[in-house]
Amino acid sequence: MPIDEQMRKGTTTVILLSLLAELNRPMYGYEIIKELGKRSRGQFQFKEGLIYPRLHELERQGLLESEWQREEGARERKFYSITDKGRRHLAQELAQWQAFTTEVDRLLGLEGSLS
Repeated sequence: MPIDEQMRKGTTTVILLSLLAELNRPMYGYEIIKELGKRSRGQFQFKEGLIYPRLHELERQGLLESEWQREEGARERKFYSITDKGRRHLAQELAQWQAFTTEVDRLLGLEGSLS
């Protein structure tokens, strides 16, 4: 079942922060897009027009930091990594997500039935 576009857009920040925190290494934008597509088994299609502006906004907020790097045989790329502030923000977002999904599951009569 395809995932609603608005639902995906509303979770982009927490998904980006979570990926960078989990892998705990700098990643460039296209690499992030490919990894998210792989992890979602094609259910989510993260386009550059969504991801790059979000990465720039998270950087402006101090949740990510970036560094231009040139790899052997490749052009220069901007690599992003999560900051300590970003990790704290992610923890807050995940707590809110958990509370939200728990309550929605309860309202839909799904609590305890998805195990």
